Amino acid sequence: MYKAAPVIILGSFFFFSCGHRQPPAPSDVPVNLYTVTAQHVVYYDRYPGTTAALSQVNLLPQVQGYVTGIYFKEGAHVRKGQLLYEIDKRTYEANYNAAMDNLKVAQGNLKQAQQDESRYAYLNANKAVAKQLYDHAVITLQNTKSQVRAAIESVRTTKINLAFSSIVAPFDGTIGFSQVKLGNLVTVGQTVLNTISTDNPMGVDFLINEKQLNYYEDLQNGKAKSIDSLFTLILPNGNFYPQLGEISVIDRAVDPQTGSIRIRLVFPNTNYSLRAGMSCVVRVHNQDSTPQLVVPNKAVIEQMGEFFVYVAKDTTMPASGADTTSGKHKHENMHQGLFAMQRKVMPGETVGANIIIKSGIKEGDQIVVDGVQSLHDGAAITTANKRPPAQGGKGGR
Repeated sequence: MYKAAPVIILGSFFFFSCGHRQPPAPSDVPVNLYTVTAQHVVYYDRYPGTTAALSQVNLLPQVQGYVTGIYFKEGAHVRKGQLLYEIDKRTYEANYNAAMDNLKVAQGNLKQAQQDESRYAYLNANKAVAKQLYDHAVITLQNTKSQVRAAIESVRTTKINLAFSSIVAPFDGTIGFSQVKLGNLVTVGQTVLNTISTDNPMGVDFLINEKQLNYYEDLQNGKAKSIDSLFTLILPNGNFYPQLGEISVIDRAVDPQTGSIRIRLVFPNTNYSLRAGMSCVVRVHNQDSTPQLVVPNKAVIEQMGEFFVYVAKDTTMPASGADTTSGKHKHENMHQGLFAMQRKVMPGETVGANIIIKSGIKEGDQIVVDGVQSLHDGAAITTANKRPPAQGGKGGR
């Protein structure tokens, strides 16, 4: 026990020595600052859109029979009146020919009845024939006239059925995959042969908030300022569509569940590069002439779906790790300098490497643009030893 005492005393000395050692004061984070200014910017509001055919129909047969001909290339552009399908027409040709023969017989009977009626009318006028024979001749003439009319209707019906055995394009458009093959039996009004949709011009549908409705109505009616590039399109591959669009239709009602309403634009599609159902981005040239607060995109960080920037403030803050509860030497625990204060902002549209800020900061504020990854709310910063500008990117976004 006697020999162990020096060891215990020595260990206690080191323990109390370490317990009273002050942690080193953290160094200020070097950053670059940017002064917020309001400026006029040209930017576009963006909306997800979907291309839509202005007219689209399913081709259904109106006569029954076997498919005997397919005369188009699937996915190709077809012209109005172009022959697409042919259904076995032999039965319909035979019915048409029979109806034509019946019409000729009825017309011959009518000619004979007209002659008989004329002859009996002369004899009846001269009291040379019984009145009954004349009456019968008149009735026969009326019946043969009705037979001719019925025969004409039969010819018309069989001619229509014969025409329906050839299915033609109802309008210019793009035709899809054939749902039937040669030799398939098709049923009237049930078998879908194909789908054809218009392709020039092409519609593009997108949704806007009901608060924007009056603005788009003014655009449709020509009351708003006209801009050549008001409506442009970004294709699924990221390329810009070379043609400009215009408003065609504003939907009749607002969706009460979402508070949105559908707008339809039309774009020329002379090379048929737009296909119905494509996803795209509609760009609407913003006509707001009010100066906007624009900051570098890399200054904005995102946390849990919210967006923030760090504003530099020259103020006094408690030193890191200092005890501010004693009161007696409270001023000795304070630090004077630049501090990064986190501000929640509402971002707007992206303009190149910059972004519009709708709220949260004001003109003249200085915000951190380089070094945001090393900061927290209230961190001490310095611009004395500036970092080199970050290489591209979007900061913490």
